[in-house]
Amino acid sequence: MPDPDRLHACVPADWWRPAFSHPRVGAVMTGRSGGVSLPPFDSFNLRDGLGDDPQAVQANRAQLQSIVGRPVQRLTQVHGVAVYTLEALSGPEAALPIADAVATTASDVACEIQVADCLPVLFAHVGGRAVGAAHAGWRGLAGGVLEATLARVCDLAGAPPGEIECWLGPCIGPARFEVGAEVLLAFGATPDAPGPSFVASLPGKWLADLPALARQRLRAAGMHRIGGNTGAPDWCTLSQPRRYFSYRHAPHTGRMAALVWLSVADATA
Repeated sequence: MPDPDRLHACVPADWWRPAFSHPRVGAVMTGRSGGVSLPPFDSFNLRDGLGDDPQAVQANRAQLQSIVGRPVQRLTQVHGVAVYTLEALSGPEAALPIADAVATTASDVACEIQVADCLPVLFAHVGGRAVGAAHAGWRGLAGGVLEATLARVCDLAGAPPGEIECWLGPCIGPARFEVGAEVLLAFGATPDAPGPSFVASLPGKWLADLPALARQRLRAAGMHRIGGNTGAPDWCTLSQPRRYFSYRHAPHTGRMAALVWLSVADATA
């Protein structure tokens, strides 16, 4: 693993550098800047198959791996709740695991999930025994992807939820995420009783607070070490299209990545 000072020197200034308690845990969240892709994928698009030049995507991914200092495992994300346990890289792109979360105790690989408005959530055991990453759009969040990821990290670390910490990354913000009644119903709310995470907007529409919903579910699952996205405007992907890829801003766009990994050093309890 690169030393932390070198990692920070390599990371563009507008990327996020999530901080976790244990020195074994490394993490980074990419933005749009720092790559070679041309518009509308400018410039650090990390997903092929969207219309971007495959060589540009390959160059961006090679740069990401260099920054992280180890091979990176990504997923075929389907807005579900499956969690992949990473022991070694799965192989070629066509063989990517179909899952929306990944967890590991290995120190020679990094966990990656990709987003462009959905909420990325990174998990780590406070003693550095295990890490995980989850992709939480509203469907996955309502379905329990965060609880499933937390359970897998707890199992791998041999620890209760109170010993796991997490970081919520940038996503579409509560002032911009307009949804219909089906989203309220998925979270057990109703148009007559929407609750604090949904604010009435246009007729039949509400503004949903995705990070608040995530925090609510994580606390209910036993977590109390929750950092990152507060719902403030600077965390909103849709409001800052120059910094973030946003599918709602422009469906023909790239993808960012949130990554977490463990160094080789021995863990402590």
